[in-house]
Amino acid sequence: MRWAIFIVIYIVFDVYAFQALKTVTRSSWIHYLYLAISLLVLGNFLYQFLQPGEGRVLSIAKSYAAGFLLALFSAKIILVLFMFGEDLVRLVIGGVRKLSGSNAEKMIPSRRGFVSKIALGIAAIPFASLLYGMYKGKYNYQVLSYELEFDDLPDAFDGYQITQISDVHSGSFDNHKEIEYAVNLVNEQESDVIFFTGDLVNNMASEMKDWKALFSTLTAKDGVFSILGNHDYGDYVDWENGQAKAENLQQLKDLQQEMGWNLLLNEHRKLQKGNDEIAIVGVENWGAGGFVKHGDADKASAGLSDKDFKIMLSHDPSYWQQKLKNDPKKYQLTLSGHTHGMQFGIEIPGWIKWSPVKYRYKNWAGIYKEFGNYINVNRGFGYLGYPGRVGIWPEISVIRLKKKV
Repeated sequence: MRWAIFIVIYIVFDVYAFQALKTVTRSSWIHYLYLAISLLVLGNFLYQFLQPGEGRVLSIAKSYAAGFLLALFSAKIILVLFMFGEDLVRLVIGGVRKLSGSNAEKMIPSRRGFVSKIALGIAAIPFASLLYGMYKGKYNYQVLSYELEFDDLPDAFDGYQITQISDVHSGSFDNHKEIEYAVNLVNEQESDVIFFTGDLVNNMASEMKDWKALFSTLTAKDGVFSILGNHDYGDYVDWENGQAKAENLQQLKDLQQEMGWNLLLNEHRKLQKGNDEIAIVGVENWGAGGFVKHGDADKASAGLSDKDFKIMLSHDPSYWQQKLKNDPKKYQLTLSGHTHGMQFGIEIPGWIKWSPVKYRYKNWAGIYKEFGNYINVNRGFGYLGYPGRVGIWPEISVIRLKKKV
């Protein structure tokens, strides 16, 4: 039933948007081309999403079907708004003419070509942007560098550099050359340590099969540390039984160990330089709004005090907002991901930083500071759902720690 409603809505929008095209050009082949593309995109979407699935698993084919539909439908929404607005004006004019007893040959004026041209021009912006995001935007990797000062940073770690990546979502990848470039870009930062803050896969450990060797090349003097994200638990798959789900999670844990990563599961490790040390604390996923809550900061930091300098790895930034930012044990720096910056927004450094995800997460991209403690929310390395990025580009975070003087 819901599919039937969706098809009806799509067709209504299509017919209405088609009026703009008809007003601008009388060329029948352009009309037929438009209708053919519209029906092809709809047909492919229905074909992909009506196939038997394994739960809320999005294949690459499904993602692209949804991406093309989103691009086309975003343009149609703009066209419908313009056409509907013009119809209201035409009806008002027609009503005024009728009440005034006008003998105008046409009570309701015809559509105006310049309005349709403006509508088509504006509609082309989101359409082209979303297509570009699928073609190039998702691989437009940005290295974002920050320098953070701390009163209590141990002297030996003054100038210590960390690189953070998050939300790989390897099940979405479709271009080995681009991903290899990004992995090399991480290594080129030559940081002292690399942190990965969760969501290595979309759903299954097998998604990393073709990428394991590449991500094994990530290297740093003090190693690579990682945690789990909400997608890593396999919660969005209809497993045959609980054992299959548990085996998948264990495979993912083993895989990270085989890659040489140090997976932290509600535990901590210490990094030492001379007589000084800092603690790397990693919690399992804890998320507000229906996401799994396996994270336990108290367990992970057992044995540490508020005097210890701690870097917390927590996939979902909502944990920082609800517990970590003002925890008595004091977590000086938290590294998170999860939001992807919604893979869509507008960012002009020093001017504007906006994405619809800001209405869901208070901390959604970049550096925030409260109660003297910092969090960096990485915009994500990969992508999920919509197979692209517009305005919010894939990120490699580089953070240099400084002793405040």
